[in-house]
Amino acid sequence: MKKEHYEKIIEELIKLIDEGVYIVDKQCIGRFYNDIMASMEKVNMDDVLGKRYQDAFPDVRTNDSTMMKALFNGEATVKQQQSYKNFYGKEVTTVNSTVPVIIDGETVAAIEVAKDITDIRRMSDTLLELQKSDKSSARPKNSAIKRYTFDDIYGKNGEFEVALHRAKKAAENDAAVFIYGETGTGKELFAQSIHTCGKRKDKPFLAQNCAAIPESLLEGILFGTAKGSFTGAVDREGMFEQANGGTLLLDEISAMPYDLQSKLLRVLQEDYIRRVGGMKDIPINVRIIATVNEPPEELIARGSLRKDLFYRLNVVNIKIPALRERLDDIPILAEKFLEKYNKRFGKEIWMMSDGAVKKLSHYDYPGNVRELENIIEQAVSMAENEHVLTEKILAMPGSFRKSKVPMAEYEKNIPLDKYINEIEAKIIRDTLMDTGGNISRAAEHMQIKRQTLQHKMRKYNIMGR
Repeated sequence: MKKEHYEKIIEELIKLIDEGVYIVDKQCIGRFYNDIMASMEKVNMDDVLGKRYQDAFPDVRTNDSTMMKALFNGEATVKQQQSYKNFYGKEVTTVNSTVPVIIDGETVAAIEVAKDITDIRRMSDTLLELQKSDKSSARPKNSAIKRYTFDDIYGKNGEFEVALHRAKKAAENDAAVFIYGETGTGKELFAQSIHTCGKRKDKPFLAQNCAAIPESLLEGILFGTAKGSFTGAVDREGMFEQANGGTLLLDEISAMPYDLQSKLLRVLQEDYIRRVGGMKDIPINVRIIATVNEPPEELIARGSLRKDLFYRLNVVNIKIPALRERLDDIPILAEKFLEKYNKRFGKEIWMMSDGAVKKLSHYDYPGNVRELENIIEQAVSMAENEHVLTEKILAMPGSFRKSKVPMAEYEKNIPLDKYINEIEAKIIRDTLMDTGGNISRAAEHMQIKRQTLQHKMRKYNIMGR
């Protein structure tokens, strides 16, 4: 294959990926620059391709340039956050990885891959500012913001009562708490009740889903940032400082990067934090409640959760049973949800029929209590003048799912991989239909990660919300 053929292949490949790509040769001349990078930086590709890096980006200081460090020092930079102003003066935040291309000991090129996280960064900054202004200590007593207590937790199942008892005992002290329960079992409800009913109740309660934030931003969100720690960084309090004196809930802590888990362990051991890029140790007094939605021993076994961090957090261990393990609580929960949504929708549904209770009790609830609540909410919202909620009003997830593709329909002349893809696409479409297009709930139903589902949806050109 000729050299120009390889170059064409690389060029077409660069066009396909979701990140911005910029390649310069050893003379600092731009050789590749894809559409995503051009859109991100708001520059014309003709102003970059065939031009010296310094001419294309005159505002970037050579000493700060990861591209220059890669090209002249052979220094690779992996997932470094950068904030800068694009051609139109708009601030852009990216996560960049820049590597030198070394052949026979000589650096012949440098490659930079960038992902635009401007919107995510802006949302995280907004979140921190809102949390800062919403500290419990500063909130007026007549605040409309709902703070849950143990009175908001319902259930008489034996295993569930054990979990509830442990949570109430945890509220009496300041020990770290580790909660395991499947998605939708009420982990945050337990965590917030422990805080609200404890001696820290007048101090802040902050929560962060560790799976919802890119790892490049999570450290700054938790520990804060110091001015100059990265390009565009400012002095900003993190959640530990904002929650000082109160409680910090770290949801899905196993999604936290492994090296960040190590830093968290050190914070828990030493009771101080250091902002990203900062030199000052800041004392903190924060109670940590951590949650996971998979058995911790499995998370440890596959390397998603540090064993030493788990032992440090697992002072008080609470396991919330799945709803399928406490079916005897379904009538109690359903009645509470019926009362709640009667008030919200202005309905007068006084009771549930025996048939409705039976129908509710013959479902395995992969979405747990949250799914049961959604079912009741939908039923009440769709009811007209009924005073009794019957099984006919209940739209259970399986009741409107299209029939499965029977194996008998398989035709021998269809390639197996094509047939499997068709079945997979159908399952995804049906599940999304059941969940009203909600990707997170659909992923829960199929027991796969949200990111995996999104990838498959793109593969099969399936829309969701």
